[in-house]
Amino acid sequence: MVYSTKPAAAENAEKKLTERELREWNHMAEGMEYYHNHFRHSFDSIYQVSRVYVLHSLERDTDMKYLLQMADGKFHSRGLSLQQYLKQASSLYSHLEMHHQIEEKHIFPILARKMPQFKAGARESGAHLKSHKQIHNGSLGMDKYAALLTKYAADPTSYSPTELRENMDSWREVLFHHLEEEVHDLSGDSMRKAGWTLNEVKGMPM
Repeated sequence: MVYSTKPAAAENAEKKLTERELREWNHMAEGMEYYHNHFRHSFDSIYQVSRVYVLHSLERDTDMKYLLQMADGKFHSRGLSLQQYLKQASSLYSHLEMHHQIEEKHIFPILARKMPQFKAGARESGAHLKSHKQIHNGSLGMDKYAALLTKYAADPTSYSPTELRENMDSWREVLFHHLEEEVHDLSGDSMRKAGWTLNEVKGMPM
């Protein structure tokens, strides 16, 4: 699809929308919110689970069996090994990494034509690209998180819920703020103000 760089903001602002048009304008934001809700839930679940493992017997059980507290705060009599927990925690990293790569390769370049916050080197150095870099920050952020999980998997005795939570605390705020702001910038109101046409929005990948 060919995307125009000419703004249509004035025309968009004057037009009264039907319920169907409102849904079509918001399809990018709603699609993104679906993924972002999954990331929020996964992050909070992993964070909470990390601090409520109860060691059955470290000396006798190298898998380190623990009881799992889910994100809703309820206890479940379900055994979970450390390796199984680390696998779940690793999926948050891999899914976020893939999500960011898809955005930066297929979605942001289109949006950047009329929305500088999606463009590298533009307003706030491209706010959303800047957020991606902050989330991945090698010394503190998500990349360090992945390194910790690898360390724990290789040496289960090195597992430290305190260390893991401290790392997650270091990038939670920027992640959650980014998830919220990105959806706001993809809302129908924001897209209309930026000058997109409805046909252009309907043709965007999501």
